Amino acid sequence: MFERILIANRGEIACRVIETANKLGIETIAIFSEADSEARHVKLANQAYLVGPAIARDSYLCIERIIEIAIESKSDAVHPGYGFLSENAAFAEALSGKDITFIGPSSSSIASMGDKIESKLIASAAGVNTIPGHTEALKESDQAIAVASEIGYPVMVKAAAGGGGKGMRLAFSEPELLEGLQSAINEAKSSFGDGRVFIEKFIEQPRHIEIQILADNHGNVVYLGERECSIQRRHQKIIEEAPSSFLDDNTRLMMGEQACTLAKAVNYKSAGTVEFVVNEKKEFFFLEMNTRLQVEHPVTEFITGLDLVEQQILIADGQPLQFNQSDIAINGWAIESRVYAEDPSRGFVPSVGRLVRHEPPDCGPTVRLDTGVYEGSEISMFYDPMISKLITYGDNREAAINTMLDALNSYRISGISHNLSLLSAIVSHPRFLDGNITTAFMDEEFPEGFSGLEAIDENLSVILPLSGAITSITLNANKISSFDFDTAIDFVVYVGGGSYPISIFYERNRNMQIKWNKHKPPSSVETSWLPHERLIHAKIDQKPITAQVWQKNLSFSLCWGAVVAPVKVRTARAAELMERMPKKQPPDLSKKLVSPMPGLIVSIPVSEGENVKAGQTLAVIDAMKMENILRAERDSKISKVFFKDGDNIAVDDIIIEFT
Repeated sequence: MFERILIANRGEIACRVIETANKLGIETIAIFSEADSEARHVKLANQAYLVGPAIARDSYLCIERIIEIAIESKSDAVHPGYGFLSENAAFAEALSGKDITFIGPSSSSIASMGDKIESKLIASAAGVNTIPGHTEALKESDQAIAVASEIGYPVMVKAAAGGGGKGMRLAFSEPELLEGLQSAINEAKSSFGDGRVFIEKFIEQPRHIEIQILADNHGNVVYLGERECSIQRRHQKIIEEAPSSFLDDNTRLMMGEQACTLAKAVNYKSAGTVEFVVNEKKEFFFLEMNTRLQVEHPVTEFITGLDLVEQQILIADGQPLQFNQSDIAINGWAIESRVYAEDPSRGFVPSVGRLVRHEPPDCGPTVRLDTGVYEGSEISMFYDPMISKLITYGDNREAAINTMLDALNSYRISGISHNLSLLSAIVSHPRFLDGNITTAFMDEEFPEGFSGLEAIDENLSVILPLSGAITSITLNANKISSFDFDTAIDFVVYVGGGSYPISIFYERNRNMQIKWNKHKPPSSVETSWLPHERLIHAKIDQKPITAQVWQKNLSFSLCWGAVVAPVKVRTARAAELMERMPKKQPPDLSKKLVSPMPGLIVSIPVSEGENVKAGQTLAVIDAMKMENILRAERDSKISKVFFKDGDNIAVDDIIIEFT
């Protein structure tokens, strides 16, 4: 067995590998960039080495420096995690030349499957169902137009060396193709160091279902069931589950057998994933093979009881699998939610800054959290915006969903924007509950993003009584007011653009009767909440509710499930006076292009004095490894450009002014 493993990665996957290495009694070596000197994986490892500057190409993608560290630290093996160099054949080959084991497949397997063009050819030759497309790298835009016209729109532009949603663009027309082509090339270059892209037919309304395989050096190949990964945004997965609610036993068997056939065709060794798109008729087509551990591997671990990192290490050590296909059993259901540092209400723009509060839910047999951060961590603009992965398990799908919703409600994050409420909205959505999902789910159900305000009106029966209870307890605790048990006190609650008069009747046992609807009797509220607590557990008319409370004086936010309710509470007199106050007008930004996110200016393809048309590209910003295109909202003339290519930019910076 290996004595020392270097982990050529960062964040939660580095922490995940360290966990299993510790279990096996293996020492771990971490690497870190200048931006990650205080990262969690650095603190968990036995030793840590500076690998380079913050920019990934000079640190986590620097093969020469990583190998230097491996030699210096006397590491027996290197685990690449996922992303970065995990599917880089040259890296695996270079390690082999230094007698350091790469914990993954051979360089030839990586090269053949990591190249999406070659992998399609190999899959087709092996009898695996493949998507119609053009299996050559595109050399110029005219060629792309010709290929797309031949295949027929919609088409998908994909990075030949891609993965993780990087270097992918969907095009329904020639203009979309031409615009998406260059962004796909740029993303592919920055993420994988390889700008080659190709085109294939886009299967509309598909499900994204993948098969996890394990293959050892002794000819044994097994599949561990499937994962449903259809909940995606911009081709990046958000929620995954295992098994899929859509597959039947026969389809599962055929997909598993084809995945194993493909693995054998490339002499695959290690853990790997064969991804398929599946249409409504349960016809499935090979998408790609990821020659590494997947982000969503924990759901498979839950339902099989196997530690996939451990299996990778044992296979790399030359040990045979200790089980065969007939030993693999699927037990229960697991769901994974990816918690991102992003603002769903502003088009999912990344959020960077200090993680002021990070309080995960209680973990145990049915709840798991994989994370690379801790309270006080810095969320950097240089890397993926994922904060953590929250995984829940149940005997069946309903149980796993209910546990997930409870865990999301108890997960507290502040300091940066996040997507916890969006995740709750997805998991509680009727379509998700019914298993009626495709890769178009997010575009169809949340086309304008998600703010949490959407659910306020239908939840006033909870928001208003809770607001009254929080207000009365806070006033009493701060000795601002003491309640007469026989007299109602009137307040006005401002939430969701509306104002709602309420009356609070305070009872001697700290319970309250809160009148919020003149046509209904008061709601009874029972709670032992105190003002310093972030969670309020209450009963409203005997129905239990748990919500997060983010409080500042008599203003606070209530968050639970899909609800994010910013609340202000004022006395009736203060509310009357507020109506007489002049209303502050928001600044006029109609003649300014404002950056919606922090990042790096990739290009500003316009200049001062130029007339631009509505829809024209004004700026391209790289934020957390994804390119974002900012367009003109109307015909305008540019008067001033404040940034240039290569500049760093902060959120709300003014990029361009118009006349």
